[in-house]
Amino acid sequence: MTALVSIYSRLGDLAARLLPESLLLLVARLGIASVFFQSARTKVEGWLTITDGTRYLFENDYKLPFVSPEIAAPMATYSEHLFPILLVLGFGTRFAALALLGMTTVIEVFVYPDAWPTHLSWVAILLPLIAKGGGALSLDRLLQRG
Repeated sequence: MTALVSIYSRLGDLAARLLPESLLLLVARLGIASVFFQSARTKVEGWLTITDGTRYLFENDYKLPFVSPEIAAPMATYSEHLFPILLVLGFGTRFAALALLGMTTVIEVFVYPDAWPTHLSWVAILLPLIAKGGGALSLDRLLQRG
């Protein structure tokens, strides 16, 4: 049993060396950014023209309290474009991740409450970005050094 624990420990040390925090944070940024950006692109035609289908969904299916569909549709659509771009660049990483966490919470509570396994996986990616920032491979870090 001691040999197995030793092997497991050495493999863990190897994984830590091969997968530095900077790489993990970069992959997290790119991964979650792609989820939200791809969703954003389904809501528009051309560059940023919100489709009639998107307007319909916000008026009829996504019944958000306290926000009219006329405000919610563009706000969600433009947010799903902006914050993923910031994450890819690693610019304002904590802010962008926090904004997407807020969006995820709204989606979970008011739009798709049964999709919690998917939303929980998004939260698992966003929380380290909020806690640690963009990492060494980000504009945030470059600006901190300058």
